[in-house]
Amino acid sequence: MDIHITLHGRRDLTGQIYGQLRAGIIEGRLAANARLPSTRDLAAQLGVSRKTTLDVFDRLIAEGFLRTRAGDGTFVADGLARLPGARREPVSARARATGIWRKMPERMTMPMPVAGEPLDCDFKGGVTDKTLFPYDAWRRCLNQALRTQARADGGVASYRDPAGEQALRLGIARYLAFSRAVVCNWQDVVVTQGAQQALDLLSRVVVQPGDVVAVEEPGYPPARALFTARGARIAHVPVDAEGIVVSKLPRNTRLVYVTPSHQFPLGMPMSLDRRVELLEWAGKRGAVIVEDDYDGEYRFEGRPVESLKSLDRAGLVAYVGTFSKTIFPDLRIGYVVPPATLCEPLWHAKQISDCHTCMLTQTALAAFMLDGEYAKHLRRMHKAYAARRAALLRRLTGDLAPWFEPLPATAGIHLVARLASRWREERVVAAAREASIGLTGIRPFHAGKALTEGVLFGYGGTSVETIERGMTRLAALMPTLGD
Repeated sequence: MDIHITLHGRRDLTGQIYGQLRAGIIEGRLAANARLPSTRDLAAQLGVSRKTTLDVFDRLIAEGFLRTRAGDGTFVADGLARLPGARREPVSARARATGIWRKMPERMTMPMPVAGEPLDCDFKGGVTDKTLFPYDAWRRCLNQALRTQARADGGVASYRDPAGEQALRLGIARYLAFSRAVVCNWQDVVVTQGAQQALDLLSRVVVQPGDVVAVEEPGYPPARALFTARGARIAHVPVDAEGIVVSKLPRNTRLVYVTPSHQFPLGMPMSLDRRVELLEWAGKRGAVIVEDDYDGEYRFEGRPVESLKSLDRAGLVAYVGTFSKTIFPDLRIGYVVPPATLCEPLWHAKQISDCHTCMLTQTALAAFMLDGEYAKHLRRMHKAYAARRAALLRRLTGDLAPWFEPLPATAGIHLVARLASRWREERVVAAAREASIGLTGIRPFHAGKALTEGVLFGYGGTSVETIERGMTRLAALMPTLGD
């Protein structure tokens, strides 16, 4: 490693270097077992004689701060007591965040798992099962992408198109046309770092401070947080069995954020009549609709309902998708198909935001899609998740029916169940965790007061066997938790 050491003058060079290395080790800036540069390299870096650095290392070794391995180098010793860093930056009244960033409201954050021992049965929402992913096929796509990257631009390292690689945009456009009836050209697709960046870019080019942004209540906390951070006035619009209640939308709404395929978190799909009503409302007022189709690939009942984007005739719907629920979240690839009038502004916003998304990942994913591996993977995932969903519903409508009422949900990888009147979600969630069962209450997804109490069951990251074990344990626990 390169070590930053500041030398003042030419007096007592050994003492200056020794003191700074020793302080770095004690304060933990040089971690245990970290390899130090050789005495020769350190001397060249600092412009001192090698004898000086040899003397420093010998002293630190003698005092137990460093250790050597023959033929391998010099390392920071482990097992040393560490002291907190002595230097702290002064608190400045000027170097402070502005507005919402000074204190992000807790209600704007997603419910996060509690740190500790892994749970035996974890019904965490929004996660997928990596064990089902075809890593051999993905490895082939990555190797192909490496060869493509090495040849790109004649072997000269360069920046890429902010909107994404053409092959991936083509794969996404074909997939959307086939599976979601979204008719678009590859030029209409903008590749993003997950769906959250797509929302961020849209808010940059559509929302000004003071504009009204309507979100579902309950809804997706990170979206609320993002629009709030942009200076928008948030209108929390209730949802019913058919989706967002259009009659409750403020007349001056600039942007409406909805999850029509699988309302987050409650799960009901937006009815066709409600979709048409929303589109007509937006057309009269010139409001932009953001359609977040975060896990609409997994549909288990009924015929597919047309996406808002496929019904849009006024050019007001921005369709947002992600691979986080079909592959895994750490891939960090999403996309947006905006109205035609927003394509150019989004291109510039993406360029300003991060220039472009990783070419290697994009190229590998493009091959994965265009070679048919993505479609095969989705079929495998759909089959596995359908079995898990069936097992969960069978228990919730069977022996657990006295305490839980599952809400209608035809798609996605989670469902919500209301609790019977005498049971409180906070108590149920806490007691379940004590029994090594991970559940999430629905209150944190509300901006205001929750009218009902319930629990979110995610089945994307758990097996049928684990579901059965967790449900059996929960059935024994629930009778003890009523008020």
